[in-house]
Amino acid sequence: MKRSLGLLLATSLIATSLIGCGESSSSESAQTAGNGDVIKIGVFEPKTGENGSGGAQEELGIEFAHSVRPTVTVGGKEYTIELDWQDNQSDKTVAATAAQKLISDGCVGVIGGYGSGTCIAAGSYFSDAMIPAIGTSCTNTNVTLGNDYYFRVCYLDPFQGTVMADWAIDQGYTEIATIDNIGNEYTSGLVQTFKDEYEAKGGTIVTAETFQTNESDFKAILTNIKNSGVKAVFAPTDYVYAPLLLNQAADLGLEVQWIAGDTWNNPVLTEDAGDNAEGVVLDCFYAEGGNEEFDAAFKEWINSESKYLEANLGTDNIIGNQAMCYDAYMVMCDAIESANSLDGTAIRDALASITVEDGVIGGTVVFDENGDAKKNTTYVLEVKDKAFTFVEEVTHGE
Repeated sequence: MKRSLGLLLATSLIATSLIGCGESSSSESAQTAGNGDVIKIGVFEPKTGENGSGGAQEELGIEFAHSVRPTVTVGGKEYTIELDWQDNQSDKTVAATAAQKLISDGCVGVIGGYGSGTCIAAGSYFSDAMIPAIGTSCTNTNVTLGNDYYFRVCYLDPFQGTVMADWAIDQGYTEIATIDNIGNEYTSGLVQTFKDEYEAKGGTIVTAETFQTNESDFKAILTNIKNSGVKAVFAPTDYVYAPLLLNQAADLGLEVQWIAGDTWNNPVLTEDAGDNAEGVVLDCFYAEGGNEEFDAAFKEWINSESKYLEANLGTDNIIGNQAMCYDAYMVMCDAIESANSLDGTAIRDALASITVEDGVIGGTVVFDENGDAKKNTTYVLEVKDKAFTFVEEVTHGE
């Protein structure tokens, strides 16, 4: 399906009075447009808990997309979209409750979210209710596996793990340490795929360190890494642990090349780690500068209200997750219109066969038999002068 990005973005320059990122959106503005014909799209994100900051930033990408495209047309009738925000609190148990609330609210589809574990926990509820969901940055393979109603617009851990392992080998790091968060599907999955590729290319994992969720003292594992003599560390943890690791490593005099995954593409890294974040290398879904039209419109929108800037940690910088959220929303809207129906199964069927070429930021979206977007490109970034700086675009596989 082709749609002009320029035409869509032009709309956003006018429509800047939007719903806030509350628990559920105000329907007042929704009722004034579309003659009272309103549909709900659920937003399944962590507003609180360990991943609260990441969820808040993803919500900005969704809300911006909603400002650009606030309606869909089905059966010749225009429907205003109301966003139904539910906080999964970064918790797998609460995730089930949040999913059930979106279902009972009558959402025709769901977008989200940040954190593979919570998405996996919610997946069966969406499937049983026959409501399609589109993941934004949930990269673990199990999110969509065996679930006909869960799709995603981001790439998967096996892809990014392979890319970063190859990068480490290409840079001459033939011995490395890894850090895994026990019980975290994202981190453990990414460490494993990195290990498989890295060792296949002749690299050696000298020490494989682990920690438990909510730990904050990493001196023991960092000391082990220092004593191992490695020159690089692969640590694809959630972003909240990044400053702790970097700052404590600096305190111990541990000087290594830090390599991470997409979650470290977060202003928390540079804000809380400061100079200790310099030189960190990571991959991400989208690099600012990749689409100047989108970048300019998003920045103008972010700067239009203080609450948006605050949610984006005081900066108008764009992270890759926000581009994925924008794309997920646009793909959901396209699927609804392609199905020409508000029925969940019809929308799911439309998603399974849809091709979205224009109006999306991260490249053409086509889903495979598992509901995963066929993505083979990532962007390697390096932190320089407390900013995420583009290093290279990497294409891997078909």
